[in-house]
Amino acid sequence: MMNTTPSPKNIPAAIQEIGKQLYNSHCKYKEPALRHRRFRHRDIVPLVEQLQEQAMFDVQVAGHSVQGRSIYLIKAGTGKTKVLLWSQMHGDEPTATMALFDLLHFFSQSDELDPVRKHILEHLTLYMVPMLNPDGAEMYTRRNALGIDMNRDALRLQSPESVLLKQLRDQLEPTFGFNLHDQSRYYTAGYTARPATISFLAPAYDYDRNINVVRERAMRNIAGMDHVLQQFIPGQVAKFNDEHEPRAFGDNIQKWGTSVILVESGGQHGDPEKQHIRQLNFTAILSGLYLIAEEAYKAFGLEGYHCIPENQRHLYDLVLRHVRYTENNRDTILDIGINRLEVDAPNHLGFYHSSAVEEIGDMSVFHGYEELDATGLTLVPGKVYEQPVESLDDLTEELSSELLRKGYTTIRVRHLPGVLPDPTSLPLNVAGIASSINHQLALEEPANFILKAEDGQARYVILNGFLYDLQGNRPNPYHGLLH
Repeated sequence: MMNTTPSPKNIPAAIQEIGKQLYNSHCKYKEPALRHRRFRHRDIVPLVEQLQEQAMFDVQVAGHSVQGRSIYLIKAGTGKTKVLLWSQMHGDEPTATMALFDLLHFFSQSDELDPVRKHILEHLTLYMVPMLNPDGAEMYTRRNALGIDMNRDALRLQSPESVLLKQLRDQLEPTFGFNLHDQSRYYTAGYTARPATISFLAPAYDYDRNINVVRERAMRNIAGMDHVLQQFIPGQVAKFNDEHEPRAFGDNIQKWGTSVILVESGGQHGDPEKQHIRQLNFTAILSGLYLIAEEAYKAFGLEGYHCIPENQRHLYDLVLRHVRYTENNRDTILDIGINRLEVDAPNHLGFYHSSAVEEIGDMSVFHGYEELDATGLTLVPGKVYEQPVESLDDLTEELSSELLRKGYTTIRVRHLPGVLPDPTSLPLNVAGIASSINHQLALEEPANFILKAEDGQARYVILNGFLYDLQGNRPNPYHGLLH
């Protein structure tokens, strides 16, 4: 534990050790009410009310959204250096919001990490806005209730949420700002197969991307935060493109004198609800705050920032490699990239996936979260079983397994229920009697295919973009789609 100020040459090892302790202890501070990423404003209200009961936090309703929801500002610490942290400017980017509530739990407890929390709270005054766009969070969409992307509203200030953020920046004049977002899970860390699980940026304040004292502070602090994260996700930290966007808050707040650290939460294998990425946010943000409190970011050179690889959009959910496809009596060996898009389910019942083929051809420079070497296999479009069943009750496990082995990926149902079921309960795609369906291989079309071995037997099925091994167990949940 870092109990005294280390010498500059010892800072990298010391902050790395602090980061390790924060990472390993995260489970003790994790807010249990936030278990998945599609929470709403009403889910955080009782959490904020609990904070109001603790003397160490000053909780205010700083403003209101377009639709009248409260936007909270939570203050902690008594230090001379002010830090403003805001999350969920985009309503569908909630990972850091979860981490901020974990941070608040961390600050309210007492344990072996007391030297860290005491150092931060004595040297910094923190101002946290955990959900800047509550209307967008309600709809789980990027934009606010006016349809405005708030991160393109820093100059015109047409949204009340944007006005609030500008007022907070100007009234508080924080030395540092943490601009907390989520990014596409399809980004890689440079030209590698590794997802950009966390990306950083010290935004440029002009088109020439100049570096002044303000931006340099952010760059050095990011270099220190990257140094911490490399212990846990080696090679999976990237840097967002720093092309200047004159309408964006990060670029302008940098210009206005606050050192802005942009944190983007991307993708991670086996973490669809971003709970591990939440842990990484917790670790990175607290480590960054400690570096600021200690002014230890000065020990990290700009080369540490510049050597972080840039985001590249090189990932797909599923890549099929070297599959044979026959069309017009011509055999072609193809790679196929498939992505699974999240679609809001009706009546706020969560979401389901709808797949699309997004690349066909030579994909040797691209990678997949899931890949299959389909050498020796032939892709054929999934068939529609034209003998309809009466109702979904007739779509049994036995029938669906038999149909898949015979090359069918969709079945027609005469009487669909008035309230449509959760697609994750469907072992096949389901269509009504009159639905028009095309399962041919084409860009931007759904992915429903059979992969046949040389003996003509179905070996794999791609159902709504998900790969099933017909010699293995069927997944649970399923991933059928209602047409």
